Amino acid sequence: MTEAGRLDARGPAGVTDGGATAGAGGLDARLVVDRGDFALDVTLGARPGEVLALLGPNGAGKTTALRALAGLTPLTGGHLRLDGETLEEPAIRRRTAPEGRPVGVIFQDYLLFPHLTALENVAFGPRCHGMPRAAARTLAAELLDRMGLADHAGTKPRRLSGGQAQRVALARALATGPRLLLLDEPLAALDARARLDVRAELRRHLAAFEAVAVLVTHDPLDATVLADRLVVIENGRPVQQGTPAEVARRPRTDYVARLVGLNLYQGEAAGHTVRLAPGLGLATTETLQGAAFVAFPPSAVTLHRERPDRGENAWPAEVAGMESHGDRIRVALTGAGPAAGLPLAADLTAVAVAELTLALGDAVWVSVGLTETHAYPA
Repeated sequence: MTEAGRLDARGPAGVTDGGATAGAGGLDARLVVDRGDFALDVTLGARPGEVLALLGPNGAGKTTALRALAGLTPLTGGHLRLDGETLEEPAIRRRTAPEGRPVGVIFQDYLLFPHLTALENVAFGPRCHGMPRAAARTLAAELLDRMGLADHAGTKPRRLSGGQAQRVALARALATGPRLLLLDEPLAALDARARLDVRAELRRHLAAFEAVAVLVTHDPLDATVLADRLVVIENGRPVQQGTPAEVARRPRTDYVARLVGLNLYQGEAAGHTVRLAPGLGLATTETLQGAAFVAFPPSAVTLHRERPDRGENAWPAEVAGMESHGDRIRVALTGAGPAAGLPLAADLTAVAVAELTLALGDAVWVSVGLTETHAYPA
């Protein structure tokens, strides 16, 4: 394979790379899929060595995008180019069949062949591409060794742990030398304890991958740990993209705000105040003018039985629900008065909830720390 233990994506001898040149170009795609009842229109770009994560609520189009990249769902418009080669472009009637694309896929359930050993599963792809049996087995053994699975080469999938099966699936996907690696919820089949170890190990392998990787996940922690950049999709359209830190700091939709654990509102800024509704403004440390977002964490919210002495960033609300959230109690609230209907989440200690004797439907006052609000242009 390659020097310094890198996971080479150029493809072993005898395995086609679709005519792509290693290290050049990366991914350039506009994925347009119109099914009548649902339309996807997402532009994606990534450099070789970059991990791109697609996030979004159920039905947003993440899986459709992944299937379009793999060639399993035909494009109705746009284009798909990989390392400068056009794999699909409906306008010029060009479409490379899925089996002809230099693409590796790791499915949510891994889909390992149950009757084959780990070694035979990994060797399967190169054998299908014409590699001699002995060479394919040698390549498979090398990949399993890199995954720390040399001792499990002769083991069948049913005797592998979830983490081991995931690594075999990764080795199998890499065995054909893909220039694009697609991962569909790769950690979803694991229990919480296994996810910690496998997530860290998968990050190490992806960091060594020399081509483009695209990850679909609904888990913000998986996306933050594994990806270099995030693309958030809602209703078939991208609504936000950037590094995990950029997206977490400046959410632009309610879905993204919930994903990163922030309260988010949109209003009109004038100086240090963002007006959310008539008679309701949030004071911030930033100075802005015009349409703006303002965000703050649930931990920045305190609740009171009476109106606090300082009325800045305070409004009446009603308790709409409570649930455990780590070592805190998350209180869901609905605004009242000038904040009527405004949703809010507050994280309180169990002691604070007990002292306030909170119950569903209780009227309370909300206050938000000035220094913990963050405003930015909409």
